[in-house]
Amino acid sequence: MKIEFKNKHLLRLYTEGNSRKYNLPKTVLEKYFMRVQQLEAAVTIYDLWKTSALNFEALQGFQNRYSVRLEKKWRLEMEIEWEDREKTKGIISIVELSKHYED
Repeated sequence: MKIEFKNKHLLRLYTEGNSRKYNLPKTVLEKYFMRVQQLEAAVTIYDLWKTSALNFEALQGFQNRYSVRLEKKWRLEMEIEWEDREKTKGIISIVELSKHYED
């Protein structure tokens, strides 16, 4: 699936390996790179759903916002612009990196 970055700080973090806004532990940073690569490699949404370690889920209160797990407390949030009626393929826009306390 195609990946875009709506957050310039997360784009910089991915392309340059650092960002003033996100001072992350090394393990979270490594998972961030790995997750973005997994999102890029996905052909359909089913590739994300079938990987239980991602804990891919829709976020409540949003139309097309989803998240994947980086670590127990960290989530990568994204929006998906669906390209087909079945909602299986789309453009993933990376929006935010957030702490998630419910896991």
